[in-house]
Amino acid sequence: MLMNANIVVNRRAYKLPTAPTVIVCLDGCEQEYINQAVLAGVAPFFAGLSKSGTVLSADCVMPSFTNPNNLSIVTGVPPSVHGICGNYFFDQEQDCEVLMNDAKYLRAPTILASAADAGMKVAVVTAKDKLRGLLGHRLNGICFSAEKADKANITENGIESVLQSVGLPLPSVYSADLSEFVFAAGLMLLKSVRPDLMYLSTTDYVQHKHAPGTTGANSFYAMIDRYLQKFDELGAVIAITADHGMNAKTDALGNPNILFLQDILDREMGAIPARVLLPITDPYVVHHGALGSYATVYVSDSQGISPIASLLAGLPGIEQVLDRASASSRFELPMDRIGDLVVLGDRLTVLGTSASKHDLSGLTVPLRSHGGLSEQRVPLLFNRVVQPTRLVPLRNFDVFDLALNCIK
Repeated sequence: MLMNANIVVNRRAYKLPTAPTVIVCLDGCEQEYINQAVLAGVAPFFAGLSKSGTVLSADCVMPSFTNPNNLSIVTGVPPSVHGICGNYFFDQEQDCEVLMNDAKYLRAPTILASAADAGMKVAVVTAKDKLRGLLGHRLNGICFSAEKADKANITENGIESVLQSVGLPLPSVYSADLSEFVFAAGLMLLKSVRPDLMYLSTTDYVQHKHAPGTTGANSFYAMIDRYLQKFDELGAVIAITADHGMNAKTDALGNPNILFLQDILDREMGAIPARVLLPITDPYVVHHGALGSYATVYVSDSQGISPIASLLAGLPGIEQVLDRASASSRFELPMDRIGDLVVLGDRLTVLGTSASKHDLSGLTVPLRSHGGLSEQRVPLLFNRVVQPTRLVPLRNFDVFDLALNCIK
């Protein structure tokens, strides 16, 4: 028997679920994807939410990348609190770029682990294994990735024989099948283990490849719709949001709009050593070439920060250039894990380091990516009537609060 019906995580109170609750993070889900799938008549579950549930919008955290937003969602707080502000940051003490996939970089507990500690059955399924360690940090429950479902075991993941239980083969990491495996695994768990709280996180491979309303996109969202309908039929409370949106980053002819910032700085400001770092970079870059609309710049001489900022701000395609303090304050970022400057590309522009360091051979379709302010607006959907208790703008990391505390 539970002693308490509530938990407090990072100074936010949450009621423990009384019905199976499924929180879904649709990676790269620009709202227009759902709109177009509904208009095409292939997403009846989504279409019905305006009558039987709740349809809202929210802002994701900046940068509009996967890791910062997934961790904000499961902690209920911005990166300034949980510490994960990208996939990479430059550790000035170690004088090297560091991948932030290790849970040692997480500075806040998760709602998932806290719910499990309170006696709830908790399960997490993520598409890519890069998120598993962070999402499953100190979680006494089930946590595995679709990418490495064949290697899931009781000791590390709280479950075994996943492929056999799900009934699907191990998917390719660069495929729509990776996300479908997440939903199929979630359905299997809902039928067998019936977790009190489950978090499902997909991959944005399809959104990087297919624009809203295209056959590929509509087929993908029709698949999601079918699984969500099955979750609903099993009595689950369902809450859906996204880690970020997605936009085309091309010119009128479909060619990538890229600003190679390191090349520009080396050419124009060579006397002031500066390092450009792209926090979108991770082990999976084939579908976007490690190109996004957010970059940080580390400047060796503080006297060079202002002239470099002025140079970058004047470039076509740059939306904003902020110094460390301004970026930390505005975007709620940890000051010790961002550069001296934060640079944002506009809706049609991505940022690179040097042209020689980006392999664009995998871009077989016009480039689509994210990271900037133009990818910040995301869906916030529920299969129940939800009444937000606050009138302030909603964030995607309010999704647990709304699903657990605000259902009428």
